Amino acid sequence: MTHQLAPLPFAYDALEPFLDAKTMEIHHSKHHQAYTDKFNTALENHPDLQEMSAEDLLKKLKNLDVDEKTRTAIRNHGGGYINHNIYWKTIDPARPKDEALLSEIAETFGSLESFKEEFSNAAATHFGSGWAWLVRDENGKLKIYSLPNQDSPYTLGHEPILNLDVWEHAYYLKYQNRRPDFIKEWWNTVKFI
Repeated sequence: MTHQLAPLPFAYDALEPFLDAKTMEIHHSKHHQAYTDKFNTALENHPDLQEMSAEDLLKKLKNLDVDEKTRTAIRNHGGGYINHNIYWKTIDPARPKDEALLSEIAETFGSLESFKEEFSNAAATHFGSGWAWLVRDENGKLKIYSLPNQDSPYTLGHEPILNLDVWEHAYYLKYQNRRPDFIKEWWNTVKFI
């Protein structure tokens, strides 16, 4: 199976003024496409791995029978492919509100506002490029953390729920080096919680 870049379920300008159309277009059609292409390239000499879903490849990454160069390419490019797929769902304005998740967030973090503050802090204080995550851990509990580069919660045995891309390509055209401003405005795009 060849992994494909899915079209966004919304227009590039659908999240204006919070996320500008040009950034969205470049982010999706250039950055995400490059991860998709390089992920497929990493798998082209491994027909057995091509039959696995991207999620399963990351879940089983440590045990794959591949050399370290291929493992690193799967982690980096497969992670980039999957992380962006989750990101587009996180900011999809048509995604319906998840009342059960809202309730669980309030119970776990004390309130939605406390959750947003903790999540925003994880994103703002992450050093360098990477992602902030809300995940369900191996015990089914909600957790917030950040991971570097294109590392994925799947490699930790965790189920991703939402994420925020804090690589500069996600915000630099509009927000330049003001990551906290980007994070604050980004919350306006998360409609399902």
